[in-house]
Amino acid sequence: MQAETDSISIKHWSDEDKPREKFLYKGPFSVSNAELLAILIGTGVKQETAVDLAKRILKASNNKLEQLGNASVNHLMNFKGIGRAKAVTIAAALEIGRRRGYEKKASVTRIAKSEDVFDLLRPLLSDLLHEEFWILYLNNSNQVLKKARLSMGGITGTLVDTRLVMKQALQANAVAIVLSHNHPSGTLKPSRSDKNVTKKLCVAGKALDIKVLDHVIIANDKYFSFADNNLI
Repeated sequence: MQAETDSISIKHWSDEDKPREKFLYKGPFSVSNAELLAILIGTGVKQETAVDLAKRILKASNNKLEQLGNASVNHLMNFKGIGRAKAVTIAAALEIGRRRGYEKKASVTRIAKSEDVFDLLRPLLSDLLHEEFWILYLNNSNQVLKKARLSMGGITGTLVDTRLVMKQALQANAVAIVLSHNHPSGTLKPSRSDKNVTKKLCVAGKALDIKVLDHVIIANDKYFSFADNNLI
């Protein structure tokens, strides 16, 4: 007699409950996140179905796909039943979903609000483990003429080459710029260095009639705007 703690294999489930069959015959919206992940996993382990294993993996990521999407292959392999091939399959599927979501947002060509900056630069900054500082160069219609990475590895006043920023602005015939960098720690609170850099570039831009419109800090799926918070 099968012990109560044993899990019934998915192959013994009714067709309407099997993740693949539900997806195929009822459509993608009929299956849960755990069932979608189970389809990628394929098979579970002894006493645990692929769905149960998927639920356990999701629980470790607070049931958030965004958080799971940041998990490394090595992290996924820590779960019993997930080998290298399954871990790569999961990571690749989540990466496809992320790129699909970013494609449309990354096509922003005009900055009308802080969210436009976030949509444009999030694909470049949100998942980095180090800080990067970027500049958007705009024309008088706030259309993006150019975007350029200024520095990597940390933001301090000494790392900001004001002359280079303004030189590139003049070369691009820009009349305004937007500053942006990421916080890998996840915090959105601007540091003293963030504020000093912003002030330094505002002063330099004023002398050349180049307006600093905003400074947007990106942390994963959130952002902080200096302009929205009256800090610029």
